Amino acid sequence: MIAMQYMHIFGPVASRRLGRSLGIDLVPHKVCSFDCVYCEVGRTTLKTISRQEFFPPEEVECELFTFLSSRPDLDFITFSGSGEPTLSLSIGRVIRFIKDTFPGYRVAVLTNGSLLGNGDVQDALRPADVVLPTLSTVDEETFQKIHRPVAGVSVRAIIEGLCRFRETYPGEIWLEVFLVPGLNTGDDALYALKEVIGKIRPDRVQLNTLDRPGPEPRVRAAGTGDLQRAARILGIGEEEAFLPLRYGEVHGRPPEDAQSVIIEAIRRRPGTLEDLVALTGLHRQEVIKLLRALSVDPRLKTRREARGTFYSWSGD
Repeated sequence: MIAMQYMHIFGPVASRRLGRSLGIDLVPHKVCSFDCVYCEVGRTTLKTISRQEFFPPEEVECELFTFLSSRPDLDFITFSGSGEPTLSLSIGRVIRFIKDTFPGYRVAVLTNGSLLGNGDVQDALRPADVVLPTLSTVDEETFQKIHRPVAGVSVRAIIEGLCRFRETYPGEIWLEVFLVPGLNTGDDALYALKEVIGKIRPDRVQLNTLDRPGPEPRVRAAGTGDLQRAARILGIGEEEAFLPLRYGEVHGRPPEDAQSVIIEAIRRRPGTLEDLVALTGLHRQEVIKLLRALSVDPRLKTRREARGTFYSWSGD
């Protein structure tokens, strides 16, 4: 398990789509081309489409070498974290480093898809095993309402980019459709989306909806009925529609500094008690004790949602 001495990698975490996943964060909090109404990381602080070198790639490679040399049990190494990972000019180099140095691990990239039409980004992602872009609507007005992109980014351009990426990318594409009730859950919207998905030809289509507190209180999770109807219209199986978090599937020894692991996890994304039990491998009561000890610190925040109480950490 990772404690706080690591600056660019985190986890392993229990991912609903990727199992036991080691995260890599190549951009500062929160640099992104979108400011999505549902983003669990929070509001975007720098909205941009300009790629740059945010951190020396040697730092990331050093952390990966240190952690992966013990050959931990992982389902994926995943580029995700605090913003849009393809904004980093280092992403291709770090993917190649993993594949050359630790070829037994599968690499995944979570992306909003805004840069997949860029030839340099396509080249950078080519060695990855799986790319997981998001496409939640084909309507421009709805796209703007859900994703609030940087000026100049349109859903049409993203669809064209996805189609071009599919033509050259040898790995798997798992397309995420994020449902926001009242915005993209109507039958007409879903049928239009289905037609475009057929042109993109992803290997898998997965439904998702709000699971942790987002930045907009008005945004709520899609109900079971919406999820079932969307799955039926899009022609995907129920196993791809609900994506339940597989609690308890993060194996291995508990971390030596579990409190630091918890702080680092909820600093990036809010999590419930069950999330933190899965993350640390500790008994439920042990995690409760750690949260109780942290509760004296004003940086620990709680928020009650349908799935339970979410813990987050604000400040340094």
